[in-house]
Amino acid sequence: MPAPIQKAVLDLVLQVTGGRIETAAPDWLMRPGKQASGKRWPLLRSIYHDLTGLDLPEVLPAGNWRGLDGFVSAAGAAPRVIEVDEGLHFNNYRGMTLRRYPANWPLAYDVKVWIRKSHDEPKTSGGAAKPVPLFPGDSGRHLQRAFRDALADILPLDHGYLPTLRIADFEVKGWINTASARKRMEELLDERLG
Repeated sequence: MPAPIQKAVLDLVLQVTGGRIETAAPDWLMRPGKQASGKRWPLLRSIYHDLTGLDLPEVLPAGNWRGLDGFVSAAGAAPRVIEVDEGLHFNNYRGMTLRRYPANWPLAYDVKVWIRKSHDEPKTSGGAAKPVPLFPGDSGRHLQRAFRDALADILPLDHGYLPTLRIADFEVKGWINTASARKRMEELLDERLG
């Protein structure tokens, strides 16, 4: 079940865009290996190696899939991945992945803000950090989350999607449940999407 802030953000994006929100991740993002990653495979391999010191398998093992908070589809426009990033999405591993993106990589959020926030919130241990497949060690879940966020930022453009839209909980917490929420979301989306 989505967190209340995630649901509120997705509902407002739906209202503002007039589109529809889907949550099922496309096949190429579910278990993206070498074939689905295409020309981005070398970048993804190097990001994975930076995070783990290991080689990324050409075919990701079963059970290692990712979901999406959603993607928005509006009439006459390509779909766009939308992610609502809570505190756990900001840590030194995420900062590492963000710094590996090619210069001027098209995104519908300010990557510098995300890098700064990842530096400010270096949480990399605790209960949510347990080992998971492909990401062994005490920070496994944090590594996995950082890598999956990178996949959702890097792969969509090569599959006909618009640049990924990320909205952080810290950006909306002060107004998401107020009477001005729709207007504030319109302003945020206008700034991000033009």
